[in-house]
Amino acid sequence: MKLKSYLATSLLLLPMLFIGCSKDVEEYNKPAVYWYSKIVENVSKGNLEKADNYYSSLQGEHIGSPMLPEATMILAIAHMQHEEYLLSEHFLDEYIKRYATPNEKEEAEFLKIKAKYMALPNPRRDQALIDDAIVEGEAFKVNYPSSMYLEVVNTMLIRLYLAQFALNESIADLYDRLDKPRSANYYKTVNPQPWIVSKEIDRAVAPWYRAWFEGDGTSSWYEFMIPSTKSVVSRNSVKEDEVAGDKNETK
Repeated sequence: MKLKSYLATSLLLLPMLFIGCSKDVEEYNKPAVYWYSKIVENVSKGNLEKADNYYSSLQGEHIGSPMLPEATMILAIAHMQHEEYLLSEHFLDEYIKRYATPNEKEEAEFLKIKAKYMALPNPRRDQALIDDAIVEGEAFKVNYPSSMYLEVVNTMLIRLYLAQFALNESIADLYDRLDKPRSANYYKTVNPQPWIVSKEIDRAVAPWYRAWFEGDGTSSWYEFMIPSTKSVVSRNSVKEDEVAGDKNETK
C-alpha cells in the first residue's frame, strides 16, 4: 500500500516539475522580428544583459536580417547610456565593420571616440586609453574634415591632450623621486604639444576618498614607507656616464 501511495504522489508531482522546468527552457528557432522585439523590450527595461543574449540569438539564427544593423546600434547607444563604454565600443566596432554605409560610418566613428572619451572619468589613470582616443580623434579629423561633429571632436582632443600632458608630468615626477633620470627625462619630453603651458593647466581634482590614497600626483600619505635607497636597478635608472663607462670597460 505504501508503495502505491508513493507512486501516486510521484505521478502527481511530475507534471508540476515539468511545468516549473519549462520556464527555463532556452528559446530557439524564432523569426527575426521576435528576437528584435525582445531586444527592444529588454533595452527599454534596462536589462542589457538579457538584450545582449537576444542579440546573439538574432545574429546566430538570422545572420542576413535587415534588423541586425539597427539592433546593433540600439545596443551600442544603450550601453553608452548605462556607462558600459567597452561594450558600447564593441557594438560600434561590429556596426562599422559589417553594416555601416559611408554616411553611417561617420556617426559610428564619432560615437566610438565619444565612448573612449567618456570612459576616462578619473585623472591620472589609463594612459593607453588616452593615447588610443587621441589617435582615433586625429584620424577622424583627417577622414572627415567637413564633419558636423568636428568641433566636438576638437574639444575632446584638447582635453585629452591636456590629460595626457598632466599624466606624463606626474609620471616624470615619480621617476625623479625614484632617482631614475632617464625615465623622468623621457616623460618630460614625450609631450609633442608646444601650445601646452604646464602652469596654466587646470588639473583634475580627485575626490577626498581617492586623493587620500592616490595623493596629488607628487606625493602620497604612504611616501614615508618608500625606502630612500633603490632596491631595484632598471635599465632606465642607469645614468649616461655609467653607460659610457661600461662601454669603455668592454672595449
